[in-house]
Amino acid sequence: MFQQSVPRTTIQSAVNIAELVYHSIVRNVRKSHGNAILSILINMLQAFIFVIAFYVMFTVLGLRSAALRGDFLIYLMSGIFLFLTHTKTLGAVVGSEGPSSPMMKHAPMNTIISIISAALGTLYIQVLSLFAILFIYHAAVTPIEIDDPIGAFGMLLLAWFAGIGIGMVLLALKPWFPTFVSIASTVYQRANMIASGKMFVANTLPTFMLNMFDWNPLFHCIDQARGYAFINYYPRNSTITYPLVVATILLMLGLMGEFYTRKHVSVSWGARR
Repeated sequence: MFQQSVPRTTIQSAVNIAELVYHSIVRNVRKSHGNAILSILINMLQAFIFVIAFYVMFTVLGLRSAALRGDFLIYLMSGIFLFLTHTKTLGAVVGSEGPSSPMMKHAPMNTIISIISAALGTLYIQVLSLFAILFIYHAAVTPIEIDDPIGAFGMLLLAWFAGIGIGMVLLALKPWFPTFVSIASTVYQRANMIASGKMFVANTLPTFMLNMFDWNPLFHCIDQARGYAFINYYPRNSTITYPLVVATILLMLGLMGEFYTRKHVSVSWGARR
């Protein structure tokens, strides 16, 4: 009765991992409130307020004329939700349970499960918020029309994947340089308010401004998403390949760094901080 049951087949191992990921996702989603439904609603309300704030700002400043021909809310959401998904995923991965966390004392638990659950929990909340806002807008205001919804959703997943890659690198550095990682994570998330290009149409930017944004994988994801969302917009200054390659390289580096850190981490590292 005191022995832990070890899965003996590949299917049993997969089921065991899936169960651990599921319970970890539920734990992450319910962090903001004890009630699961209220926790989800609070996260959805944050995304809704973000969209409304930008809608009012663009309207007051008279920037709607600079947007693409088509539904203005789709233009806003193509930038805002990719930005939120990217930055929140990065923050969730960086803030996931590390190797010295008390949660790791439970035998089936490990850091990879913690990272996967943090990333999937964020994706679940953002996708749920996206579809809820689109449904309300479609039913209460005006029918929406997206030229290629599968392609646009693919860009959301790519922005999420890029957030995982960058977050993994910062997570691997976190036990070694905690102050630097905290500052770098905050600066990157705040800088993406502008550097993501969600308030601009890339095809209208001059070359010197494009050079300020095209280093950012999220900039490419947002511009490509607008190309899929609007039939009359073709993104000439961005590519899908760049964020995919950058995110994959960073993810591999982050996994190698996390593996090395996990072998050397100690609870006493943070004793003097």
